[in-house]
Amino acid sequence: MDPVIELDGLEVRFGGRPILVGLAGSLAGRSIGLLGPNGAGKTTLLHTLLGFHPPFRGTARVFGLDIRERRREILALTGYMPENESFIADLSAVRFVRLMAELSGLPPANALERAHEVLWYVGLGEARYRKMGTFSAGMKQKVKLAQAIAHAPRLLFLDEPTNGLDPAGRERMIRLIREIRDSGQVRLILSSHILRDVEECCEEVIVLKEGRIAATCNLEEERRAHRGFLELETSGQDGRLTEELTRRGWPFTRGAGRRIKLVLPEGSAVQDLYRIAATLGVPLRRLNHKRDSLEEIFLKAMEGDDGGL
Repeated sequence: MDPVIELDGLEVRFGGRPILVGLAGSLAGRSIGLLGPNGAGKTTLLHTLLGFHPPFRGTARVFGLDIRERRREILALTGYMPENESFIADLSAVRFVRLMAELSGLPPANALERAHEVLWYVGLGEARYRKMGTFSAGMKQKVKLAQAIAHAPRLLFLDEPTNGLDPAGRERMIRLIREIRDSGQVRLILSSHILRDVEECCEEVIVLKEGRIAATCNLEEERRAHRGFLELETSGQDGRLTEELTRRGWPFTRGAGRRIKLVLPEGSAVQDLYRIAATLGVPLRRLNHKRDSLEEIFLKAMEGDDGGL
């Protein structure tokens, strides 16, 4: 898969103070998560890729287009859902989205048609003629998403897309983002400080810390690599089970309570473990594939030294 974003020693400074420092690497996934605490530089990186901030040193490329030289072409290919509200309260949703689509290069008639389509798509079809000043937080987030996709971009930047949403609104927003991702028509970069949002929507993750890349992770590869790691919990005496695992040479460690973490040997399957437990009369209460969670990866990145991509 061709790179979406290429970072080439990218540095950004505000008032002489470094905000992004030495970002380098290539990102090629269909959904990329940009994760980090507030102030880590996530929004600054998105704004720099969009041409809002000039690089102090180095550069970056979006679909091979240099951000220093090809800004207008990059803007035509991208959609941007900002974190902060940028509405005209007295405009209706359909007029606002039409205006944004025109600013993105669509002719007026096409922009109006697309405004109706995307507002229905995000669930605001019945409310599209209402003034946005009357909208709830969830409705405003949907309008921001609608205007970002109205001109059918190839790349979508989402900055804190679930900001201010209640649990039900968050679930609807995550479902929309995953539908867009799975359509195969657009690549997306999701910036958030909420680990769950990134884990549910993204295949690749970059962790930023103080303007530097602290860690990267391909979540799909992590999931495939750790399929042999199991965590189980028994509902009875497990001494016979651990004795049998030792006899067979299956690596394991004991956790809290009746929990056991083990690695399936090459050529063995989960069904073999069930058969062993049934033969020994040891009931299994729970069995899960164990892998490093994104939370663990994030915490390690926050504790460790800054790294590279």
